[in-house]
Amino acid sequence: MTAAGTPYDALPRDLLQELADAGLDPRAVYDGVVRALVEDVPTEDTTSVATVPPDASAVADLVARADGVVAGIPVAEMVLRHVVGDALEVERLVADGGRVRRGDVVLTVHGPTRLLLTAERTALNYLCHLSGIATTTARWVEAVAGTRGRIRDTRKTVPGHRHLAKYAVRCGGGVNHRGSLSDQALVKDNHVVAAGGVVPAYRAVLAAYPGLPVQVEVTDLDQLRELLEAGAEQILLDNMSTEQMAEAVRITAGRAALEASGGLTVDRAREVAGTGVDYLAVGALTHSAPVLDLAMDLRPGGKR
Repeated sequence: MTAAGTPYDALPRDLLQELADAGLDPRAVYDGVVRALVEDVPTEDTTSVATVPPDASAVADLVARADGVVAGIPVAEMVLRHVVGDALEVERLVADGGRVRRGDVVLTVHGPTRLLLTAERTALNYLCHLSGIATTTARWVEAVAGTRGRIRDTRKTVPGHRHLAKYAVRCGGGVNHRGSLSDQALVKDNHVVAAGGVVPAYRAVLAAYPGLPVQVEVTDLDQLRELLEAGAEQILLDNMSTEQMAEAVRITAGRAALEASGGLTVDRAREVAGTGVDYLAVGALTHSAPVLDLAMDLRPGGKR
Protein backbone atom coordinates (compact mmCIF):
# COMPACT_ATOMS: atom_id res chain seq x y z
CA MET A 1 0.00 0.00 0.00
CA THR A 2 1.30 3.44 -0.90
CA ALA A 3 0.82 4.84 2.61
CA ALA A 4 3.59 2.44 3.69
CA GLY A 5 6.06 4.14 1.38
CA THR A 6 9.13 6.11 2.41
CA PRO A 7 8.71 7.32 6.02
CA TYR A 8 9.20 10.97 6.84
CA ASP A 9 12.48 10.44 8.68
CA ALA A 10 13.96 8.66 5.66
CA LEU A 11 13.38 11.55 3.26
CA PRO A 12 16.44 13.57 2.16
CA ARG A 13 17.32 16.23 4.72
CA ASP A 14 17.96 18.78 2.01
CA LEU A 15 14.44 18.36 0.63
CA LEU A 16 12.89 18.89 4.06
CA GLN A 17 15.11 21.92 4.69
CA GLU A 18 14.16 23.37 1.31
CA LEU A 19 10.48 23.23 2.27
CA ALA A 20 11.20 24.80 5.65
CA ASP A 21 13.23 27.58 4.03
CA ALA A 22 10.25 28.26 1.76
CA GLY A 23 8.07 28.92 4.80
CA LEU A 24 6.32 25.55 4.71
CA ASP A 25 6.02 22.93 7.44
CA PRO A 26 7.75 19.86 5.94
CA ARG A 27 5.83 17.46 8.17
CA ALA A 28 2.50 19.01 7.19
CA VAL A 29 3.43 18.76 3.51
CA TYR A 30 4.41 15.11 3.98
CA ASP A 31 1.20 14.27 5.81
CA GLY A 32 -0.82 15.89 3.02
CA VAL A 33 1.10 13.92 0.41
CA VAL A 34 0.41 10.65 2.22
CA ARG A 35 -3.32 11.43 2.41
CA ALA A 36 -3.40 12.29 -1.28
CA LEU A 37 -1.67 9.05 -2.21
CA VAL A 38 -3.97 6.94 -0.02
CA GLU A 39 -6.88 8.57 -1.82
CA ASP A 40 -5.39 7.78 -5.24
CA VAL A 41 -3.91 4.35 -4.47
CA PRO A 42 -5.91 2.70 -1.66
CA THR A 43 -4.44 -0.73 -2.51
CA GLU A 44 -2.40 -0.81 -5.71
CA ASP A 45 -2.09 0.75 -9.15
CA THR A 46 -3.90 -1.98 -11.06
CA THR A 47 -3.13 -0.65 -14.55
CA SER A 48 0.61 -0.35 -13.97
CA VAL A 49 0.81 -3.71 -12.23
CA ALA A 50 -0.95 -5.35 -15.16
CA THR A 51 0.99 -3.65 -17.97
CA VAL A 52 4.51 -3.00 -16.66
CA PRO A 53 7.07 -5.72 -15.81
CA PRO A 54 8.10 -5.54 -12.14
CA ASP A 55 11.79 -5.07 -12.95
CA ALA A 56 11.34 -2.36 -15.61
CA SER A 57 12.92 1.05 -15.08
CA ALA A 58 12.38 4.30 -16.94
CA VAL A 59 13.42 7.90 -17.37
CA ALA A 60 10.60 10.43 -17.39
CA ASP A 61 10.42 14.15 -18.05
CA LEU A 62 7.91 16.46 -16.42
CA VAL A 63 7.18 18.86 -19.25
CA ALA A 64 5.33 22.18 -19.46
CA ARG A 65 2.47 22.12 -21.95
CA ALA A 66 1.93 25.88 -21.63
CA ASP A 67 3.84 29.04 -20.70
CA GLY A 68 3.76 29.98 -17.04
CA VAL A 69 5.45 30.20 -13.63
CA VAL A 70 6.30 27.00 -11.80
CA ALA A 71 5.55 26.27 -8.14
CA GLY A 72 5.48 23.04 -6.17
CA ILE A 73 8.54 21.23 -7.47
CA PRO A 74 9.70 20.17 -3.96
CA VAL A 75 6.18 18.91 -3.22
CA ALA A 76 6.07 16.89 -6.43
CA GLU A 77 9.48 15.48 -5.57
CA MET A 78 8.22 14.50 -2.11
CA VAL A 79 5.37 12.55 -3.77
CA LEU A 80 7.83 10.74 -6.00
CA ARG A 81 10.25 10.01 -3.17
CA HIS A 82 7.51 8.69 -0.93
CA VAL A 83 6.37 6.25 -3.63
CA VAL A 84 9.68 5.36 -5.28
CA GLY A 85 12.06 5.60 -2.33
CA ASP A 86 15.84 5.37 -2.61
CA ALA A 87 15.64 4.12 -6.19
CA LEU A 88 14.55 7.56 -7.38
CA GLU A 89 17.01 9.84 -9.17
CA VAL A 90 15.96 13.45 -9.72
CA GLU A 91 17.33 16.23 -11.88
CA ARG A 92 15.68 19.62 -11.56
CA LEU A 93 15.92 21.96 -14.51
CA VAL A 94 13.71 24.78 -13.19
CA ALA A 95 13.32 26.25 -9.70
CA ASP A 96 10.07 27.31 -8.09
CA GLY A 97 9.21 30.82 -9.21
CA GLY A 98 10.92 30.23 -12.55
CA ARG A 99 9.21 30.90 -15.85
CA VAL A 100 8.73 28.13 -18.39
CA ARG A 101 7.69 28.02 -22.00
CA ARG A 102 5.63 25.32 -23.63
CA GLY A 103 7.88 22.29 -24.17
CA ASP A 104 10.36 23.09 -21.37
CA VAL A 105 11.40 20.18 -19.16
CA VAL A 106 10.91 21.07 -15.51
CA LEU A 107 12.10 17.86 -13.87
CA THR A 108 13.69 14.60 -15.02
CA VAL A 109 13.34 11.45 -12.93
CA HIS A 110 14.64 7.90 -13.16
CA GLY A 111 13.35 4.87 -11.28
CA PRO A 112 11.15 1.75 -11.40
CA THR A 113 8.56 2.31 -14.11
CA ARG A 114 5.60 1.02 -12.12
CA LEU A 115 6.32 3.32 -9.22
CA LEU A 116 6.90 6.37 -11.40
CA LEU A 117 3.51 5.80 -13.02
CA THR A 118 1.86 5.26 -9.65
CA ALA A 119 3.17 8.61 -8.40
CA GLU A 120 2.54 10.48 -11.66
CA ARG A 121 -0.94 11.90 -11.16
CA THR A 122 -0.57 12.95 -7.53
CA ALA A 123 2.76 14.65 -8.26
CA LEU A 124 1.24 16.45 -11.25
CA ASN A 125 -1.89 17.44 -9.34
CA TYR A 126 0.26 19.34 -6.85
CA LEU A 127 2.57 20.78 -9.48
CA CYS A 128 -0.15 21.84 -11.94
CA HIS A 129 -2.39 23.38 -9.27
CA LEU A 130 0.35 25.32 -7.50
CA SER A 131 1.93 26.43 -10.77
CA GLY A 132 -1.49 27.67 -11.88
CA ILE A 133 -1.73 29.86 -8.78
CA ALA A 134 1.81 31.17 -9.32
CA THR A 135 1.09 31.89 -13.00
CA THR A 136 -2.16 33.73 -12.22
CA THR A 137 -0.43 35.74 -9.49
CA ALA A 138 2.40 36.69 -11.83
CA ARG A 139 -0.14 37.98 -14.35
CA TRP A 140 -1.63 40.30 -11.71
CA VAL A 141 1.81 41.39 -10.52
CA GLU A 142 2.80 42.29 -14.07
CA ALA A 143 -0.41 44.28 -14.46
CA VAL A 144 0.53 46.63 -11.60
CA ALA A 145 4.28 46.83 -12.28
CA GLY A 146 5.63 50.32 -11.73
CA THR A 147 2.95 51.28 -9.19
CA ARG A 148 3.11 51.05 -5.40
CA GLY A 149 0.28 48.52 -5.34
CA ARG A 150 1.11 44.95 -4.33
CA ILE A 151 -1.00 41.91 -5.06
CA ARG A 152 -2.22 40.16 -1.91
CA ASP A 153 -4.10 36.90 -1.45
CA THR A 154 -7.06 35.98 0.77
CA ARG A 155 -8.27 32.98 2.79
CA LYS A 156 -10.34 31.72 -0.16
CA THR A 157 -8.36 28.50 -0.50
CA VAL A 158 -9.06 24.77 -0.77
CA PRO A 159 -9.44 23.51 2.82
CA GLY A 160 -6.27 21.85 4.05
CA HIS A 161 -4.07 23.34 1.32
CA ARG A 162 -3.85 27.00 2.36
CA HIS A 163 -0.14 26.81 3.26
CA LEU A 164 0.68 25.50 -0.21
CA ALA A 165 -1.60 27.96 -2.01
CA LYS A 166 -0.06 30.91 -0.21
CA TYR A 167 3.41 29.58 -1.00
CA ALA A 168 2.45 29.48 -4.68
CA VAL A 169 1.28 33.10 -4.46
CA ARG A 170 4.74 34.04 -3.18
CA CYS A 171 6.32 32.13 -6.07
CA GLY A 172 4.28 34.28 -8.45
CA GLY A 173 5.49 37.52 -6.85
CA GLY A 174 2.44 38.22 -4.68
CA VAL A 175 2.31 38.76 -0.93
CA ASN A 176 0.30 36.95 1.71
CA HIS A 177 -2.46 38.28 3.89
CA ARG A 178 -3.23 36.44 7.13
CA GLY A 179 -2.95 32.67 7.10
CA SER A 180 -5.72 32.08 9.63
CA LEU A 181 -8.34 33.79 11.76
CA SER A 182 -5.81 33.83 14.61
CA ASP A 183 -2.98 35.65 12.82
CA GLN A 184 -4.69 39.01 12.44
CA ALA A 185 -8.08 40.59 13.02
CA LEU A 186 -10.06 41.61 9.94
CA VAL A 187 -13.23 43.50 10.87
CA LYS A 188 -15.76 43.03 8.08
CA ASP A 189 -19.32 44.22 7.53
CA ASN A 190 -20.96 41.61 9.75
CA HIS A 191 -18.57 42.41 12.61
CA VAL A 192 -19.38 46.10 12.18
CA VAL A 193 -23.10 45.39 12.43
CA ALA A 194 -22.60 43.17 15.48
CA ALA A 195 -20.40 45.74 17.25
CA GLY A 196 -22.46 48.80 16.35
CA GLY A 197 -20.03 50.59 14.02
CA VAL A 198 -16.54 50.54 12.57
CA VAL A 199 -14.88 52.37 15.46
CA PRO A 200 -16.55 50.32 18.24
CA ALA A 201 -15.55 47.14 16.37
CA TYR A 202 -11.97 48.35 15.96
CA ARG A 203 -11.68 49.32 19.61
CA ALA A 204 -13.21 46.03 20.72
CA VAL A 205 -10.43 44.13 18.96
CA LEU A 206 -7.75 46.37 20.46
CA ALA A 207 -9.18 45.79 23.93
CA ALA A 208 -9.46 42.02 23.53
CA TYR A 209 -6.13 41.45 21.74
CA PRO A 210 -3.61 44.20 22.47
CA GLY A 211 -0.79 44.17 19.93
CA LEU A 212 -2.65 42.06 17.36
CA PRO A 213 -2.66 43.60 13.86
CA VAL A 214 -6.14 44.90 12.98
CA GLN A 215 -7.59 45.70 9.58
CA VAL A 216 -11.07 47.21 9.24
CA GLU A 217 -13.30 47.13 6.17
CA VAL A 218 -15.05 50.35 5.14
CA THR A 219 -17.66 50.96 2.47
CA ASP A 220 -17.61 54.76 2.39
CA LEU A 221 -15.31 57.69 3.06
CA ASP A 222 -17.07 58.73 6.27
CA GLN A 223 -16.17 55.38 7.84
CA LEU A 224 -12.62 55.88 6.63
CA ARG A 225 -12.39 59.29 8.35
CA GLU A 226 -13.77 57.84 11.59
CA LEU A 227 -11.19 55.07 11.62
CA LEU A 228 -8.30 57.40 10.84
CA GLU A 229 -9.31 59.58 13.76
CA ALA A 230 -9.41 56.44 15.93
CA GLY A 231 -5.85 55.58 14.89
CA ALA A 232 -6.50 52.60 12.59
CA GLU A 233 -3.40 51.60 10.65
CA GLN A 234 -4.88 49.11 8.15
CA ILE A 235 -8.08 49.80 6.23
CA LEU A 236 -9.82 47.73 3.55
CA LEU A 237 -11.70 49.71 0.90
CA ASP A 238 -14.63 47.49 -0.05
CA ASN A 239 -16.21 47.76 -3.50
CA MET A 240 -15.27 51.39 -4.02
CA SER A 241 -15.03 53.09 -7.39
CA THR A 242 -11.66 54.18 -8.71
CA GLU A 243 -12.56 57.78 -7.90
CA GLN A 244 -13.50 56.89 -4.32
CA MET A 245 -10.25 54.98 -3.83
CA ALA A 246 -8.21 57.90 -5.13
CA GLU A 247 -10.01 60.20 -2.69
CA ALA A 248 -9.43 57.69 0.12
CA VAL A 249 -5.69 57.80 -0.62
CA ARG A 250 -5.77 61.59 -0.52
CA ILE A 251 -7.67 61.68 2.79
CA THR A 252 -5.45 59.05 4.38
CA ALA A 253 -2.23 60.82 3.37
CA GLY A 254 -0.06 57.90 4.45
CA ARG A 255 -1.57 57.50 7.92
CA ALA A 256 -2.76 53.94 7.21
CA ALA A 257 -2.15 51.15 4.71
CA LEU A 258 -5.04 50.91 2.25
CA GLU A 259 -6.17 47.75 0.49
CA ALA A 260 -8.62 47.65 -2.41
CA SER A 261 -11.10 44.77 -2.40
CA GLY A 262 -14.17 43.64 -4.29
CA GLY A 263 -14.93 43.49 -7.99
CA LEU A 264 -11.30 43.59 -9.08
CA THR A 265 -10.21 42.12 -12.41
CA VAL A 266 -6.77 41.84 -13.89
CA ASP A 267 -7.82 44.23 -16.68
CA ARG A 268 -8.73 46.84 -14.05
CA ALA A 269 -5.74 46.16 -11.79
CA ARG A 270 -3.48 48.90 -13.11
CA GLU A 271 -6.21 51.50 -12.90
CA VAL A 272 -6.87 50.56 -9.26
CA ALA A 273 -3.17 50.45 -8.37
CA GLY A 274 -2.79 53.87 -9.96
CA THR A 275 -4.95 55.39 -7.23
CA GLY A 276 -2.08 54.87 -4.80
CA VAL A 277 -3.52 52.05 -2.68
CA ASP A 278 -0.95 49.82 -1.03
CA TYR A 279 -2.55 46.45 -1.77
CA LEU A 280 -5.06 44.81 -4.06
CA ALA A 281 -6.89 41.89 -2.42
CA VAL A 282 -7.42 39.17 -5.03
CA GLY A 283 -9.32 36.06 -3.99
CA ALA A 284 -9.12 34.76 -7.56
CA LEU A 285 -5.42 33.99 -7.10
CA THR A 286 -6.37 30.91 -5.11
CA HIS A 287 -10.06 30.22 -5.75
CA SER A 288 -10.16 30.59 -9.53
CA ALA A 289 -6.66 30.02 -10.90
CA PRO A 290 -6.64 27.52 -13.78
CA VAL A 291 -3.97 24.85 -13.56
CA LEU A 292 -0.77 25.19 -15.53
CA ASP A 293 -0.74 22.20 -17.84
CA LEU A 294 2.24 19.92 -17.19
CA ALA A 295 2.66 16.26 -18.06
CA MET A 296 5.01 13.38 -17.36
CA ASP A 297 6.45 11.69 -20.47
CA LEU A 298 8.40 8.44 -20.35
CA ARG A 299 11.38 8.45 -22.66
CA PRO A 300 11.23 5.66 -25.26
CA GLY A 301 13.54 2.81 -24.36
CA GLY A 302 14.40 4.36 -20.98
CA LYS A 303 17.10 6.55 -22.56
CA ARG A 304 18.90 9.03 -20.34
